[in-house]
Amino acid sequence: MTSTVRKTLDISIIIPALNEAGNIARTLRAAAVPGIKEIIVVDGGSTDDTMTIAQDNGAIIHRSPAGRARQMNHGAEAARGGIFLFLHADTLLPPDFQHHIMRIMRQPNTAAGAFRFAMDRRGRGNRLVEVGTNLRTRLLQLPYGDQAIFVSSVLFKKAGGYASQPILEDVLLIKALKKYGRIRIAPVAAITSDRRWQRLGLFKTTLINQAIMAGYLLGLPPQLLKGWYRIGKK
Repeated sequence: MTSTVRKTLDISIIIPALNEAGNIARTLRAAAVPGIKEIIVVDGGSTDDTMTIAQDNGAIIHRSPAGRARQMNHGAEAARGGIFLFLHADTLLPPDFQHHIMRIMRQPNTAAGAFRFAMDRRGRGNRLVEVGTNLRTRLLQLPYGDQAIFVSSVLFKKAGGYASQPILEDVLLIKALKKYGRIRIAPVAAITSDRRWQRLGLFKTTLINQAIMAGYLLGLPPQLLKGWYRIGKK
């Protein structure tokens, strides 16, 4: 497949959010570069100041039922750009991210792209997680949502958007997109919060993540896997 993305910064950034008042301003400031079509924050029912902060930082606000897949699909329906960039509310895009996106999307046989993975705190444990994540991403062409996945609006809709399930929506989208071309990774990193790893510990969080993926491959119900994920949020 040959990329037909226009040579403009026709990018819609779509951010699902739920009680992200402590993160959303930094995320929006890093994303607000000249030439971006729009930044859409889809709120899933926040009870803090997420929406007020997002609006004060120039984002277009939408509301939808909670659930990352539903929120991102809602944002995609409202978006007007030729490229959709799905960004977690606690993840900072790298400098010049827009140019990396356009460079990748103009390459032949490109279905989608994402950024390398990095955490916002230093430390040997964090570095090991980063190395493992980036190795998986490169070998399997399997970035996760915290690596800021980007795809043309046409191909996103052709692939069916995000699956309506409570977990691993990013994995299923990438699997669907691979039918249309390569998943390419930018040489720079999006920096995500390590709060989940800090909350439970690096070892336990990594173990839960691997168990969830193994459960998915074994065909276990998504609701069960979501319950495992919630363990790491307590």
